[in-house]
Amino acid sequence: MFRPTLPLFSQKSKSKSASWASRQLRDPYVRKRQSDPASYRARSAFKLLEINDLAGGFLDHGDVRAVVDLGAAPGGWSQVVAQRLGWGERRMPRSVLLGERRGAEGSGDSGLDDAGEFGLAYPAKKAKRKSSKVKVKEEEELTHYDPLNIDSPLSFSTTKGRGTILAVDLLPIEPIHGVRTIQGDFLLPSTSRLLTSLLQNSNNFNSSNSDGKVDVILSDMAANLSGNDTHDIQNSLEICESVFEFARGHLRSAESIGRKRGGVLLMKFFTHPLLESFKLTTLKPNFNHVMYVKPDASRASSREGYFLCMGWNPR
Repeated sequence: MFRPTLPLFSQKSKSKSASWASRQLRDPYVRKRQSDPASYRARSAFKLLEINDLAGGFLDHGDVRAVVDLGAAPGGWSQVVAQRLGWGERRMPRSVLLGERRGAEGSGDSGLDDAGEFGLAYPAKKAKRKSSKVKVKEEEELTHYDPLNIDSPLSFSTTKGRGTILAVDLLPIEPIHGVRTIQGDFLLPSTSRLLTSLLQNSNNFNSSNSDGKVDVILSDMAANLSGNDTHDIQNSLEICESVFEFARGHLRSAESIGRKRGGVLLMKFFTHPLLESFKLTTLKPNFNHVMYVKPDASRASSREGYFLCMGWNPR
């Protein structure tokens, strides 16, 4: 009788796993994410919080009415944006929420007896990100989540914020109150049309948004590292170029907003002379202010950095 063979791991693999586990235990932001009442889905949420504060709160201006988060899964950055725009939430199943509403109507049953077991957010999902070069077929139906739809599997006891937040990714994103999610490739015209339509038809604006433009575009995207520096840097450059082209078609200008630093693009990149050249030839001519940011929450050993571009002024 044969027994299943246990997988064999090399000493090198064991050493890497032990090193990763040790780093996680020492990382103050990993511990902070586990204890923070906001229950962020990803450690990267603290990077956005820090960058926003360093830049004087570009998410906090009252004229920020529309934000798009590209490559958003699992949703940590979108959670931060939702909080900054005033979308508070307490998660619970729709049946519990409906019970709460019935209680409010005088039934004497609040429906909240078991609500405490539900957290503020879903745990982060470990999913291997596909390369940015992977395309969703044009004829494939796009899916998106409407946070105001009572028929969604989960609903919320919430506060309503301002504006519209759209999170786009090839991977599915669990619901976040105040955030509409689109599962699709942001480079495809079908995704762009859906995004524009959602912005134009949103009722979350104090005034109309007939042009379907956005005030802030965020991108924390990076392709899977291959170990080949030349290949990885080229991938980083291609992602940055794609995000810039998306901004060219969707970002509201500083002039139309009425602030010199209105119209913001924040995107991740890997440090290299090619990316520095991209900043000088592509970003600086089209924004009033461009800065390099490496937040404390970004590990010192990582080559990642962020271009924070404020004041969209296309030439």
